[in-house]
Amino acid sequence: MLNPELLASFLFASFIIAVAPGPSNAFLMAQTFTNGRAAGMQSAFGFALGGVIHTLFAVIGLSAILKASETAYTTVQYLGAAYLAYLGIRTFKDTLSKSNECDDEKPHVSNKKQQNVMFQAMMTEVLNPKVALFFIAFIPQFVDQSLSTSTTVQLAMFGLLYPILAFPIDCVYVYSGDKIAGYFRAHPSAPIWIDRISAFIFIALAINLLL
Repeated sequence: MLNPELLASFLFASFIIAVAPGPSNAFLMAQTFTNGRAAGMQSAFGFALGGVIHTLFAVIGLSAILKASETAYTTVQYLGAAYLAYLGIRTFKDTLSKSNECDDEKPHVSNKKQQNVMFQAMMTEVLNPKVALFFIAFIPQFVDQSLSTSTTVQLAMFGLLYPILAFPIDCVYVYSGDKIAGYFRAHPSAPIWIDRISAFIFIALAINLLL
């Protein structure tokens, strides 16, 4: 069991953090703009899986290692930035090979591409050391050591609660992004420009991660 007061505080703080615009929200919007609502939803699933992985890392102590080792932190940071930059460059490169003809219908995203988007989102989350530090700095504040429930179990429960709470909020971002993207897709050159904007968003996220 968890301390009810600490649980309420955790849920409130997590809600504020999940709603506040950040890299994950920008990634969701970029994927939704580029590939439609299905890709946005797969991104949301990917971020939720990333949260589960970070919970496991926090429980077994990997996040503590990242915090204690500057080399480990820097390595993961550069890997995350490089991955985002790769996504941005690849997305922009794809726009150069597209024809000028635009389809007014929403893009169809195959099951294979959906899986790729989900993997991209998950890796973006896993390779973000700030997320790892968030889990190790934020979650332990709500652990009540006076309870019979072990600290490890409480860490795991709080860690898993965060992606569960953040997922529906991410879905709202996806739905809103899809509505906005639908408006832009009504214009002839919108799909290519949406892709290019998405590419710049990925690159900007990589720069933000480094800074």
